[in-house]
Amino acid sequence: MSETHLPRPRVTVATIVVRDDAFLVVEETTAAGLRLNQPAGHLESGESLAAAAARETLEETGYTVAPTALVGIYKWRSPASGETFLRFAFAADAIAHDPQRALDEGIVRAFWMPYANLAAARASHRSPLVLRCVDDFRAGRRHPLDLVAEL
Repeated sequence: MSETHLPRPRVTVATIVVRDDAFLVVEETTAAGLRLNQPAGHLESGESLAAAAARETLEETGYTVAPTALVGIYKWRSPASGETFLRFAFAADAIAHDPQRALDEGIVRAFWMPYANLAAARASHRSPLVLRCVDDFRAGRRHPLDLVAEL
């Protein structure tokens, strides 16, 4: 398939949630085995990007979060599948946790991981987006939520 016939980029959202210098991550089953990721997923029709990020976080971790800022917008092409992803990463505050909530299919667990451990586990990240988003967050990148106009 030529470049011009590849599917359009997939729009995804992710949240960067930090507590006591540890980041909320998920361990998920993928075609490549168990991988680490931020709570992340696909934008659904009719929802805002920030609402999608909050929904995905709840579904994958049991945490209700409130997005506070846009960390960045990232384009990445998977070398394995050739698919292109356009990720909107949001900083978010954890508001509540429901430990009894069933997690999305494929999510093995959600847990808090210190930055040093997350960086050391780079080989098990779902994509290079995981650490890049966290590094941008740690560098203080925060943009107002209304940077993305939702008409």
